[in-house]
Amino acid sequence: MKGLQSKIPKALPIGAIINCDDNSGAKVVQIIGMLKAPTKRRRKPSVGIGDVAIVAVKKGSPQMIKKVEKALIIRQKKPIRRPNGIRVMFEDNACALIDDSGLPKGTEIKGVVAREIVDRFPKVAGIAWSIV
Repeated sequence: MKGLQSKIPKALPIGAIINCDDNSGAKVVQIIGMLKAPTKRRRKPSVGIGDVAIVAVKKGSPQMIKKVEKALIIRQKKPIRRPNGIRVMFEDNACALIDDSGLPKGTEIKGVVAREIVDRFPKVAGIAWSIV
């Protein structure tokens, strides 16, 4: 997996409820875990842009509700600092559902995606409306 250029603060702890921004059928999901959590004892694992979280679908189509899926975090409210000094923040926290190989489950993402996603997950960035 390719390393990120930016310093990404981990702003979404386990238990956070976020929007799902693709057309896979899920609308609102809750983070219940994360893959490869670099954490310490008694510290809540948290995720940021570019991390893969394990989520439970709370709202959406009847086939998707109560399913456990993997999701890629594509936006967060907490500002991130890029190497050129610019700080970028978004209006909401959002994710897109992916499968085990990192391919998106939906066919389009309704919104912008952070540029840090493009290097690690090019297929997810390919179906986004725009990249910021």
